[in-house]
Amino acid sequence: MAKLTSLKPMLGSLPPTMGRLPGREAYDAERRTVTWRGWYKLARWKRLRLAIFSRDLFTCQMPGCGRIEGNTSLLVADHIKRHSGDERLFWDEGNLQTLCKPCHDGAKQREERRSH
Repeated sequence: MAKLTSLKPMLGSLPPTMGRLPGREAYDAERRTVTWRGWYKLARWKRLRLAIFSRDLFTCQMPGCGRIEGNTSLLVADHIKRHSGDERLFWDEGNLQTLCKPCHDGAKQREERRSH
């Protein structure tokens, strides 16, 4: 029976089969250079985030999901309309919704990348 350690040299020589997503470089560059990212660390944002969760009864607002999550680390206060640094849109309660992390990190991000 072959040992798994004997396969290690072969695995290292295999070429990668998956590359980066198209347009990902521009997306990553934008994330590193924007100043509004610091707004997410403010106490004002943290209070607003919890107020949105409470308003939405800790329930994911993505159509078809409706997951109720008591652990707020598994919820995201999501901007419905992309704010792109517009302070008015960033802080607008009407532009915020509760999403569970799987919906935010999956369907919502795909939707935003398609429209951007």
